[in-house]
Amino acid sequence: MRARLHAFEQASRANGPGLRAVVWFQGCTLRCPGCFNPDTHDPQGGYDADTARLAADILALRPTITGLSISGGEPFEQPEVLLDLLERLDDSGLSRLVFSGYTLEAIRTLPLGNRILAHLDVLIAGRYIASQHVGRRLLGSANQRIHLLTSRHRPGDFSDVPTREAILHRDGTVTLSGIAPLPLAPRRGQRH
Repeated sequence: MRARLHAFEQASRANGPGLRAVVWFQGCTLRCPGCFNPDTHDPQGGYDADTARLAADILALRPTITGLSISGGEPFEQPEVLLDLLERLDDSGLSRLVFSGYTLEAIRTLPLGNRILAHLDVLIAGRYIASQHVGRRLLGSANQRIHLLTSRHRPGDFSDVPTREAILHRDGTVTLSGIAPLPLAPRRGQRH
């Protein structure tokens, strides 16, 4: 199935408990003011990907990663894609976490919402509200909630997740990630 993605990271510690692969979906109509991923909003941005290939790439990482985190953009705005990817990972043994701007109650009313929730261990839900910014325990703002949908994780699993990280890739590129990522701003006289 064809997906519209913003990015794929093979190993992150700032997007959930343990070492996790991260998939950022492209497209978000919620467009929360102050969102720290505004590049993910445009549904025409990002790139096309195939869920079968993406799932295979994630499964190949299993010896080193413990889970998958899915963020965005808004993953529930591509519900068929989200469900297909999660179903392909059902027997992987990987923890599955999704960040969404929708509340749990709203997701339950969405097409495929309950079917998607059945494949998740954790849902971090709620719109980002800049005036309530907290930037810890994977929560961007105080109104957001961590929903433990299975017994795989406990609340304490989220207290040691770093709020940000910089991942240096072999090709020299850097991914800044986490719930409060560092901005890349050149200093006077410096070029990036």
